[in-house]
Amino acid sequence: MTCSVVRNVIDLEGLRRRAQHPQAGAVIIFYGDVRNHSQQQEVSFLEYEAHENMALKQISMVIDEARQKWVLHSVEVIHRLGKLAVKDCSIAIAVATSHRGDAYAASRYIIDTIKHSVPIWKKEHFVDGVSAWSKGCEAYSVVEETAEPPPAVNNEVP
Repeated sequence: MTCSVVRNVIDLEGLRRRAQHPQAGAVIIFYGDVRNHSQQQEVSFLEYEAHENMALKQISMVIDEARQKWVLHSVEVIHRLGKLAVKDCSIAIAVATSHRGDAYAASRYIIDTIKHSVPIWKKEHFVDGVSAWSKGCEAYSVVEETAEPPPAVNNEVP
């Protein structure tokens, strides 16, 4: 049961190998890829920032919560930071359980909880040169509430 934040391409084959477990009848691997559109605009690239120690702590807590809800034989979460191009993998989650229903449910719970509670901030850069913090990410709510940028964004205001 591990988690990491990385600045390089996520090793998806390694993730798959590590997810295998002799008791697992189901392994779900979720890849969150950068899509070419958002908010009805064409995306050029994304930038992910994080308070890395806090993000790791909170992702670990999410994994622990999932383990309390389902019997998980193996879980790993890898989130990429930095500049990502369209089609790059930004997050990968591997969940191994005895049965597929639990694997699907746990994977869905993990990604949904991470997206809405972990201090990882996504800035979308559009082809027209405009950029904006993603409204679904933790940074957007911080900026909305305080009118100040999140601590890891170099004083840029959306």
